[in-house]
Amino acid sequence: MPSCVGPAASGASQAWLENGKESTFERNPTMTCRIDRVVIEPGLLILSISGQITGKDVDLLRSLLGQERSAVAIDLKDVLLVDREAIKLLAMRESNGVELRNCPAYIREWVTRERAVINASEQGVEAGEDTEGA
Repeated sequence: MPSCVGPAASGASQAWLENGKESTFERNPTMTCRIDRVVIEPGLLILSISGQITGKDVDLLRSLLGQERSAVAIDLKDVLLVDREAIKLLAMRESNGVELRNCPAYIREWVTRERAVINASEQGVEAGEDTEGA
């Protein structure tokens, strides 16, 4: 039975030691985020997201949402990982009427918490505006 000791080099091509012999394999780049645009009916579409929503993916999703003129729902059924910026974007968009469908429980919890923070900061701004006018 071959035993893998660990990487002997780094880079796109990795060398592993198997039974004292160097074995090389190519690393395939992994998909981080896939966004499918599905038109359900005139005026309603779903952005179905798979994989991870991090970094540049958040900017791409923000851009796609900004371009849409139809009612939008975001299907998160196949999302595996999100970062803080993704949560902020999802919370803000949900506050503005975007439906989050098939939202995993951990993402739902984070979005709910972020919406509470957003609502509290908006109420603080409104309260500050009320006292300034008095």
